[in-house]
Amino acid sequence: MKLRTFFSIVAACVALGLSAQAKYVFYFIGDGMGMGHVNTAEYYNRLVLGNDKPLLMTTFPVSSFALTYSASSKITDSAAAGTALSTGNKTKNGMIAMTPDTVEVVSIARKLKDEGWGIGILTSNAPDDATPASFYAHVPNRKMFADINKAAAASGYDFLGGASLRGLKDKDGNDTGVMDEIKKAGVKVVYGTEAYDGATSGPLWVLSHDGVWGNNNDIGFRVDSIEGAMKLDELTKVALDHVSKNSPDKFFIMVENGLIDHGAHANDAGAVVTEVFALQDALQVAYDFYLQHPDETLIVVTADHDTGGIAISNGNRDMSMIGTQGISKDHFADYWRDRMKEGKVPDWDEMKGMLTDKLGFWNTVPVNEKQTAELKSLFNEVFVKLQGSDEKGLYNTYNNFISEVFKVYNHWLGISFISGSHTANPVPVFAIGVGAEKFNGMKNNIELPGIIYDITRK
Repeated sequence: MKLRTFFSIVAACVALGLSAQAKYVFYFIGDGMGMGHVNTAEYYNRLVLGNDKPLLMTTFPVSSFALTYSASSKITDSAAAGTALSTGNKTKNGMIAMTPDTVEVVSIARKLKDEGWGIGILTSNAPDDATPASFYAHVPNRKMFADINKAAAASGYDFLGGASLRGLKDKDGNDTGVMDEIKKAGVKVVYGTEAYDGATSGPLWVLSHDGVWGNNNDIGFRVDSIEGAMKLDELTKVALDHVSKNSPDKFFIMVENGLIDHGAHANDAGAVVTEVFALQDALQVAYDFYLQHPDETLIVVTADHDTGGIAISNGNRDMSMIGTQGISKDHFADYWRDRMKEGKVPDWDEMKGMLTDKLGFWNTVPVNEKQTAELKSLFNEVFVKLQGSDEKGLYNTYNNFISEVFKVYNHWLGISFISGSHTANPVPVFAIGVGAEKFNGMKNNIELPGIIYDITRK
């Protein structure tokens, strides 16, 4: 009887993962990815693409959610949320890896690096952006890019990847010494994933090519199909290859897709959905590794906050039009802003042709006569009379014609946003692998890094 009880306890421990230890940890953060973003992408996945398999993250055995409020507001920003997800501490919006009274707090990446783990930090945004920075820097203001990049160089992390670096010059145009610090730290910097040769053994940074994308905050939306732009899944492959070579026995890799957030801030439903799929492609890289090492790997997927409060608001509309979208709202705005600066004023036929070609208007998108008349009137006001007004978003500015174009587009998709900013909605938490069951139930975002760290201790 006692022997039977003993084996029952052992079996229970194995089933719960209590005797296991994670040696390989992947931490995926969908910036701005609330439950509505995942749900909208899943509906597209099933009803439009006809896939029997759900989104990969939703197949994980653990599916829960987390609260995201910061120390200064019920609606967090990425700096405070990144601090929570990396260090397990609440702080004020705008602060990175510091308590509200500016005491530095240590990230899980730093702890593990000091214990001999390989570390990779990568994002579709600039690597000095708030979320990745919270894993290696400590600054009271997320816009202190020079200090953030110097901290990245000093971190000794094996891999850093993303778009261009900021803070290389101060406000007066003087060199801040960032590149000197990077060189002193022995960091090899390459541009584009194709430049990776697998031969580097020390710290490696992979950044975007200069001039590929006009906005150095990100690598470019998938929907824009920018020639030469990096892809998040390819960057993830490079990070995994490099970090696993440098530290084959144990490593931690954080992967962020910040473009979900950018699309949601713009209320660009098509960009949001396609960026959730971009995150899925990167997640597949980690999942394939997990299948080879199921008893040693932990994958956690979550978000820093919800942006936009996206929802399917009319089930009778046609989401299939997302598949034919050929330009993001941001790229559309940039294109016409640049054209106007060059004095190249379009006529209505040219604009109508682009709307048809890039967004499917009057073709797959059944824009009606009333909407057409309103768009033409706004076009004349903005581009001919130059009397339009601008709507300023977090990452871009849109004239009222472009804003109306995407309102019409979202209308026909049957997708709505409640805001162009962050919300207090909870965010999803998905987990698979060693210790995944510890993420069951509602969590506060500050609990997640501590749970991950504990699983690496067993």
